Amino acid sequence: MSSFSIEKPQLPTHSTDSQQVRIASQIIFWSSSVAEQMEPLMGVLSHLQVVEIGSSAATSYCARLFADFGADVQKVEPPSGDPLRRSSPLTHGGQSAWFAFLNFNKSSIIIDPAAPDASRRLTTLIKDCDIVVDGRDVDSADCPSIDIPAIRQLRPGLIYLEASWFGREGPYAGFAATDSTVRALAGLIKLVGPVEGPPSHAPDFQTGILAGLWGFVAAASSTLARIRGQAGRSWSLSIFESSLALSEYLMFEAFARRDVIRRSGINRFWPGFPVGIYETRKGRLGVTIVTPAQWRSFCEMLDLLELRDDLALVLGEDRLKHMGRFEQQFMPRLRARTAPEWFAEGLRRKIPMVPVPEMSDLLQDTEKKARGAIAPIVLGEEAGFAAGSMQQLTLTPPRRGGKVPALDEQQRFARTRKHQSSSASSADFIDAGRLPLDGIRVIDFSMGWAGPFCTRSLADLGADVIKIEAIQYPDWWRGVDRRSAYVDEYMYEKAMPFCIMNRNKRGITLDLKRPEGLGLAKRLLAGADMVVDNYSVDVLRKLGLGYDVLRELNPRLVMMSMSAFGAGSVHRDCRGYGTTFEQGSGLPSVIGNAGGPPTMTHVAFGDPVGGLNGCAAAMVALIHARKTGQGQFIDLALVDCMIPFASPWITVHSIGGSPAMRYGNRHPQFVPHGCFRCAGEDNWIVVAVTDTEMWQRLAVLLGRLDWLNDESLKSAEARRAIEDGIESGIATWTLTRDADDAMTELQAVKVAAGVVRLPVDLLTDRHLKSRAFLQDVERAFIGLHPQPSMPIREGATPYAIHSAAPTLGQHNTDIMAGLLGLSDTEMAQLEREGIIGTAMLSERDLAKAKKAPSK
Repeated sequence: MSSFSIEKPQLPTHSTDSQQVRIASQIIFWSSSVAEQMEPLMGVLSHLQVVEIGSSAATSYCARLFADFGADVQKVEPPSGDPLRRSSPLTHGGQSAWFAFLNFNKSSIIIDPAAPDASRRLTTLIKDCDIVVDGRDVDSADCPSIDIPAIRQLRPGLIYLEASWFGREGPYAGFAATDSTVRALAGLIKLVGPVEGPPSHAPDFQTGILAGLWGFVAAASSTLARIRGQAGRSWSLSIFESSLALSEYLMFEAFARRDVIRRSGINRFWPGFPVGIYETRKGRLGVTIVTPAQWRSFCEMLDLLELRDDLALVLGEDRLKHMGRFEQQFMPRLRARTAPEWFAEGLRRKIPMVPVPEMSDLLQDTEKKARGAIAPIVLGEEAGFAAGSMQQLTLTPPRRGGKVPALDEQQRFARTRKHQSSSASSADFIDAGRLPLDGIRVIDFSMGWAGPFCTRSLADLGADVIKIEAIQYPDWWRGVDRRSAYVDEYMYEKAMPFCIMNRNKRGITLDLKRPEGLGLAKRLLAGADMVVDNYSVDVLRKLGLGYDVLRELNPRLVMMSMSAFGAGSVHRDCRGYGTTFEQGSGLPSVIGNAGGPPTMTHVAFGDPVGGLNGCAAAMVALIHARKTGQGQFIDLALVDCMIPFASPWITVHSIGGSPAMRYGNRHPQFVPHGCFRCAGEDNWIVVAVTDTEMWQRLAVLLGRLDWLNDESLKSAEARRAIEDGIESGIATWTLTRDADDAMTELQAVKVAAGVVRLPVDLLTDRHLKSRAFLQDVERAFIGLHPQPSMPIREGATPYAIHSAAPTLGQHNTDIMAGLLGLSDTEMAQLEREGIIGTAMLSERDLAKAKKAPSK
């Protein structure tokens, strides 16, 4: 990795105008120097031209991911600009920090819809491109009319992606929506916040990132398929369904347990404990204790030996029942040291703990800047930082920062433009019925959520994913309980999270610590396109499967390591879970009420986010490998993948030095905006007013003619001055109504509103049912069970799920005999020696195996 030769000037906490001018000029100089040193001369996607139309965060982020790797992205805007240019929070110079994150390294082209040649100009632009990313269903942004089907008929190679809040069909299809109302409906708010309520949620910078990643995966997989002779594809993307990647775990745990999970309090989450953020002598500390061994080490570290030795507290779910009492015991002890001191102690004891940074801490993190996770950007006359690219490909790295385009500004980069002939017909393409990743083989060493979610997505898109476990140490999401009763009852085959994350894969067992197992793994890797692991750094290397070895074995192999902080990090040995990545991202420091503690927003938020980023990185590397025959190493730091959710605050703080304002359930731009109690026990609805017309419709619905007739209240800032009174009026109205009835009434007059659902409610959601989002799959040990679809689809129905998650070692014979050519005798010998098998070893059997002499 390159290192900087110019030191970035430190930003003061508060600064004068003259200081800001001086700092801005220094940052601009520093930014250009960084670009010279670290930007690749030619991006791996520089052969692609992308046209972005309409306005949505999802499509903007999707297109920016293409720009990160060199694509020429032409952003079509009206004369007034993309409405997102006016999104809060704003910098001192009035620039939108959110727009900046979504759009640097693009070009802007104005097409005035009032001009007589507007449609012709846009048609010509699209006819000459490879990919169209369309956000018009979210906000048309005065985009001229365009006949996409007609253009695709002329250009069968054209890839088209359209995004909408809820999809074109279904009960919610016409709903007015915002990020927060969608997250409410997606089950991502109700379990967060104080027990008595209201549920808490972050401002609107989540669904666009999640949906943008999904959109990129769809369009990039089509690009890969087109290289291999397939036609372009037309995708529809549901922003609502994209968010369900975060809800899946709790949704299907509730299905399996026939139980309803309740809100536990701020920074408390079912089913683990302790999982949260705690105060230390200096700074806050994120703690995630999952396994029995981690609980024992945590108790020993704090000298709580009585808790350590209590056999009734082995599992997190049992500890959660007594969380208040336990917190009283360990929280005072955590105040004895600083967060960095506890972090060092956690590394030594292999406990997942991490300091919770403020924005200023992130901006002083030289490692994140060196990796490009925090990158320099220029916004007009201002310069600062934003979240960069998380997809750290070592051979074909992304751009490190860039410039946000002014209206109608073209940015020039090195290109390898090679247009596909526009005269190509459907007959010129082969295998039209194949899935995008058909013919790609992936060897999957990952466990838990992030890695398996990445490889599941590859499998859903047609890749042949071979999951490798060991009977000694199978995927820990089968369960960490190794007691005989758990193993003998095959409970490890009934773990719903494992089944959800590993469908459409084939599964084998191999003991990689034995030469025979290692040799078979190498034979599989020699014929593979990609290998994925999310072990701690160096695990595969120590087993003899490091990238230096695999590169010699298979030069076209793409290897992705998905570790907590990255293989090149000074914190490379830190262990972490999805909660750890959220804790370490900076996001909790800007969530919650002013004066309150840093607040986490989801259970294991970082796992699915990391998995999606991994899938996006895989697409880029596979495109490069198909074009050149060269594989490469991907060093994905899962904590970095969470930084985009804090990007607007990073930018504002880097330019002005002012601390981020925490809005609670309010919003920096929309007034009113909040979570309101409805009739019944713990029933809530999120209501958001996004413009003057919506405010007036709300006033009429609530019978508040005083609000309607007050001309001054057309301004959001004027309404902010009486926000308490407005919220009280809304709460009076919602409290007498069933939550679904309230949503129906509000949506009938086009006021953005969403019922605050529990994840389990999604199993019976009428909109998801109408779109066949949940598919029933049969599997041994658990029978018929629902599986979620991808939020991207080519037609009216989602891609079919063709196989359930494998039982342990289910495909040993298919792969080792069928693919590797082993005989029945060789297979039997491997099974006798415990190198392969189909049954998990209990603690007792594992101890016996360790004592047995090696052969």
